[in-house]
Amino acid sequence: MPYGAAEHARCDRWQNLAIDGKTWRPATDSERQLVTLLYLLHAIGLAIGAFSQAVTMVGAFVFGWTSIVAIIINYIKREDLRDTILASHLQWQSDTFWRSLLAMIIAFALYFVLLGFLINWLLYGLIGLWATWRIVKGWLVLRDGRPVGEGPHP
Repeated sequence: MPYGAAEHARCDRWQNLAIDGKTWRPATDSERQLVTLLYLLHAIGLAIGAFSQAVTMVGAFVFGWTSIVAIIINYIKREDLRDTILASHLQWQSDTFWRSLLAMIIAFALYFVLLGFLINWLLYGLIGLWATWRIVKGWLVLRDGRPVGEGPHP
């Protein structure tokens, strides 16, 4: 559901945000910085895969230590942030991570069953681009002080 100018104006960027009659508590600066750090860790994982000798971008994202650390922190802090817009960002990040892993497993299985080497690399590339798009989109929406995706809304 898109958030229009009226909702954006009511939120005053990081104050009480009211959408569809629901009000979320304002996130603290340290909470926002934490979620920004998690986006950064995921972005580093993708960049390592894109610009290094890693086998695939999505492989570095899912199996790299930066994303693993980010997903662990994500689950540790989830309850603390559940009544802020940041909860939607944590959900967005974890959905991106787990869906990327699932898509990698499916692409790996298809390699043996049906598709072969070149198609497999194409699938890994597409999954990596999709994960990159989600991390960038989430980070930009966070910068605007809005919830992202279909995540948990209090």
